[in-house]
Amino acid sequence: MVGVPESHSGWTFVTNHARVLAVIADNPNVRIRDIAAHCRLTERAVQRIISDLEQDGYLSHTRDGRTNTYRIDPNKVLRHPAEAGLTVASLLSLLVQDETDRIATQPGPQSLMDAGSAR
Repeated sequence: MVGVPESHSGWTFVTNHARVLAVIADNPNVRIRDIAAHCRLTERAVQRIISDLEQDGYLSHTRDGRTNTYRIDPNKVLRHPAEAGLTVASLLSLLVQDETDRIATQPGPQSLMDAGSAR
């Protein structure tokens, strides 16, 4: 059995709801246990987040035996007024990447400094 993940202190740019949605977008058949491990949350927290997302229509699931298959509504608009008009698809396009692409496209420290001085 997987234990409670190590907690994270401090603030982050992305909410737990967005993280869970991104993991599901990467693998619609992912297990709650694996989502929890990836997002560093408890399984119970992931269950609550999935429930929130389903209740508001961002996510649905079908059950096949012991496996859930999740479906994300990519056209659903984000909830906060500051993101008015942005869709789930827009959010996920920023968060979901193939790991090889993520590593290949990570800028090094020098290119980050160059980008900052270009302003």
